[in-house]
Amino acid sequence: QEQLEESGGDLVQPGGSLRLSCTASTNIFSRAPMGWYRQAPGKERELVAAVTFGGSASYADSVKGRFTASKDNDKNTVYLQMNNLKPEDTAVYYCATGGLPPFRYWGQGTQVTVSS
Repeated sequence: QEQLEESGGDLVQPGGSLRLSCTASTNIFSRAPMGWYRQAPGKERELVAAVTFGGSASYADSVKGRFTASKDNDKNTVYLQMNNLKPEDTAVYYCATGGLPPFRYWGQGTQVTVSS
């Protein structure tokens, strides 16, 4: 059973930055695609960034130009660098992998709150 653990969520002011991390229990990110998702209260879960096993990333329009996904295969970790954060970015952020969407394995989530 693959295990994923997110970290890095925090309270940040608008315009600020955060880097989320997602660490897997195996080297699954080097051989499978993954996704960063978020879910805000009362809203549906949305895909924020999709990363191929080769490391190519695509982004939701709402975060394009502000968020960047990257990965370190040696550390079994994928990152989400989030810049110029806005209040509407407030959500619980999840990483997921395993097969194709909807992914089989999910982390527990990390809270990102953007507020002054």
